[in-house]
Amino acid sequence: MRYTPIAAAISLFVAVSASSSFGQAPTTTNPQAAELIDSGRTALAAGDLDAATDRFEAALAIDPASTHAYLQLAEVSRAKGMQGQAIKYYREAQERDPGNLAAISGEGAAMAEKGAVTQAEGNLAKLQSMCGTNCSEAAELASVIARGPLPKVKSAEAAPTTTEPAARN
Repeated sequence: MRYTPIAAAISLFVAVSASSSFGQAPTTTNPQAAELIDSGRTALAAGDLDAATDRFEAALAIDPASTHAYLQLAEVSRAKGMQGQAIKYYREAQERDPGNLAAISGEGAAMAEKGAVTQAEGNLAKLQSMCGTNCSEAAELASVIARGPLPKVKSAEAAPTTTEPAARN
């Protein structure tokens, strides 16, 4: 009985200190990786998707735990029209930071663009439960869902061929 208040205080301290880091994005501690991510963002903004990819992948080689590098690689993949790969990168980011709103929103947007609207709506519901309906990530995902899936790209093999004989002179 004498130790009950002390035990309660210690358990409260442990519970509060353990939960205070949940949902915070891990920052890149390596300055080289941060510099590569910044230059990759510049390349992405300029439309140089290959250079941006190279820089983000180099940042991951330096700092494999960088959530920001995974998020940026996902953005490049979406810009290239590779939503499946983007979803993979967003999930990698969520493994490192489960409460990352940008990763949840981006994954939902990539799903909606791919045509998986039901799963995207699940991400929207998750976002709204975490940050409400007024957060920018939820609003952005809602607008992507409203736009609907991207048009399907046909491969060269799927293109119709003409079988008309060539004209003779």
